[in-house]
Amino acid sequence: MGARRFGWRVWVAGAAVVLAAGCGGGGGDDGEVASAGGGKTSAGASKGSSGELADYVDAQRKWVDCLRGAGLDAPDPDARGRVDLGDQSKWKRDPKALKAQEKCADLSVPVPESVEKAQQPELSKDEIHKNEKYAACMQEHGAPDFPDTDDSGHFRDVTWDSSSAGAKRATRKCASIIGVPADAPPAKG
Repeated sequence: MGARRFGWRVWVAGAAVVLAAGCGGGGGDDGEVASAGGGKTSAGASKGSSGELADYVDAQRKWVDCLRGAGLDAPDPDARGRVDLGDQSKWKRDPKALKAQEKCADLSVPVPESVEKAQQPELSKDEIHKNEKYAACMQEHGAPDFPDTDDSGHFRDVTWDSSSAGAKRATRKCASIIGVPADAPPAKG
């Protein structure tokens, strides 16, 4: 698999499963819209991100309008640009939805990094400590390039080699820190 980017998105989506599997999600081309999961947001958002947020929400509205023009009942984006399409598996199997997504693919834009960062949930002291402990464990047990945490306790968005023998060994050794049993079977990815 090789090098991979690791940031808060992966953690929110379930870093334990992704790390144990050594594979990652991608996204964007299938019509899915990334979400930070709600909750409080980090106070470290830059002032410039508000312009990017407005641009992103506008782009999402255009994408939704296109989907509606193709005959799908898609909801408006929320104030953060997120579009709740409901059961994603249904959208991936429905020929009408697939055709609409293909037609509107050029209007589907990725979430800008500044918007994602601004939407990071605020971590508790316990969560911050757990992330710091996990990063230190991973680095100590075979993944020296595993990301440290930033000031807010989220993992830094860096590239690291998740497929090396050391990284796999570290993932098994440190899994319990983030609540995954060490003997859990790897997720399919």
